[in-house]
Amino acid sequence: MTVDYQQLNGIALAYLGDAVYEPFIRQHMIELGYTKPTKLHHHATHYVSAKAQAALIAQMQATNLLTDTEIDVFKRGRNAKSHTSAKHTDVLTYRISTGFEAVFGYLQLTKQSARIAELAHWCIEQVDEGRVSNVK
Repeated sequence: MTVDYQQLNGIALAYLGDAVYEPFIRQHMIELGYTKPTKLHHHATHYVSAKAQAALIAQMQATNLLTDTEIDVFKRGRNAKSHTSAKHTDVLTYRISTGFEAVFGYLQLTKQSARIAELAHWCIEQVDEGRVSNVK
C-alpha cells in the first residue's frame, strides 16, 4: 500500500520523520564511542532536540539546501496544529522542529532514501563542526 504524503497532515509526517532521522543520530553516537546510556542521551540531544532541529532547518533554508517541495512540506509541518505542547522549549521552536521532522517523513513516504541520508549526514556534520548556532 502506498500512502500519499499530500493526504497526511504535518503532524503525521513529523511522527514518521522523527523515526527516520533518529537512527542516523544513534548510529553516529555509537560510532563516536558513546556507549553509556546517559552519555548517549546527553550527546544525542545536540542533534535531535527541538532547538537543534529548528537551528538545522534554519541553516538548510539559509543555504538553499531544500527543494521547493521540501520547503512546502516544512511549512505544512510547522503550521500543523498539535494537541501536545513542548516540554523543554517554546512553542515556536517546537513547531519549527515539527516542520523539520515532516521533511524527513515526506522523504520516507516518497522513497527518497538517498536524500534522507544526504540531509541526515549534512545535519550531523553541521552539529559536529559547530556550524549551527544555539545547538551545543
